[in-house]
Amino acid sequence: MNIIHMVNDYLPRAGAASLAERLRIMPVTVVTGARQAGKTTLVRDLTPDKRRYATLDEPEAAQLARRDPSTLLGGDRLTLDEVQREPRVLSAVKLAVDEARVPGRFLLTGSANLLLMRRVSESLAGRASYLTLWPMARREQLGLGRYGVWDDLLGAPGTEWPDLLREAAAAPEDWRSLARRGGFPVPALTLRSTTERQVWFEGYERTYLERDVRDLAQVASLGDFGVLLRAAALRLGQILNQSELGRDVALPQPTVHRYLNLLETSYLLVRLPAYAVNRTKRLVKSPRIYWSDTGLALHLAGDPEPNGAHLENIVLHDLLAWRDTRIDRADVFYWRTVTGAEVDFVVETKGRVLPIEVKATVRPGFGDARHLLAFQREYRDRALPGLLLHDGDAIRWIAEGVLAVPWWRVI
Repeated sequence: MNIIHMVNDYLPRAGAASLAERLRIMPVTVVTGARQAGKTTLVRDLTPDKRRYATLDEPEAAQLARRDPSTLLGGDRLTLDEVQREPRVLSAVKLAVDEARVPGRFLLTGSANLLLMRRVSESLAGRASYLTLWPMARREQLGLGRYGVWDDLLGAPGTEWPDLLREAAAAPEDWRSLARRGGFPVPALTLRSTTERQVWFEGYERTYLERDVRDLAQVASLGDFGVLLRAAALRLGQILNQSELGRDVALPQPTVHRYLNLLETSYLLVRLPAYAVNRTKRLVKSPRIYWSDTGLALHLAGDPEPNGAHLENIVLHDLLAWRDTRIDRADVFYWRTVTGAEVDFVVETKGRVLPIEVKATVRPGFGDARHLLAFQREYRDRALPGLLLHDGDAIRWIAEGVLAVPWWRVI
């Protein structure tokens, strides 16, 4: 079993089975995700006696990748870590695969979305499968080795959802504590105090600014980039207006655009697109912005008190982690009309859509369901019952086709 080693605990990652399946089929499998999300531990624990391992974080391996990549890649199956540090090695991977298309031959990891890096986006086309590893979801941190019950809900009639959710293994938790610790394995599992986590997140921020950013792109001023980091963290859950953000941080809009792209490429920022049946027509074209880790977002914002947007972010994180380990396609959006009706998340898979609203309240009422009902009227032929995730204890239908559920029973 693929595991994250934390002290004496062994916590399975939900994406391990999906990774094994991709290795069985494709000659190249790429595991990407934010730095410190657990990629290296996952891939090194995968059949450790049957694969060679190298990391381009080590100077000798990086030099060999530059001078003689065929020697580095030759031989038995290879796991190559932090491949974004020498993206030219991917051309050699392409040539090696074209000469011998062996399933599972190369397992690559990177702390950047290689599909968004112009230098490498075409190198592995048709040769690779991609798996994004997000920071640990709540049920992974609890040792359950899975994400939320999304597959169970999508596979059952809505009338069965209340019983399904009551029977699922779940325990209540203060979502504010979960938001503060985030999902990076070290602060989530081994650091206990606010001070310890503050020190860790400060080191993470500095490493990102001083190393990863310089590896990925030319940034004229790390100070300006850091200011944008904080401004984006303060806008968590909001609709993105790049011009307004640029005015607030005194940066031109093209620079804001480039910096946000860099944050997205390094799996820190999430831009959630708007939903419409016709993908070329968005009800509201601008995305909403979230973060891959709420603990990091709170640190960057300098705000120790999570709010309702951070609970939304926790739910979105679980949805994205679940989505990105699936073989079957699923997409996640938000929905908003020009008149202001809004649903936090819309999950689309196999032609059906699941609308989800998140409320940081212990007693949701009928008024909290009105936007879910509006969405169902608009897409009645495609919409499943709506979920209203809240901070209370009760599971009940609060409107026809809208089930109110404690958030901790779902994720």
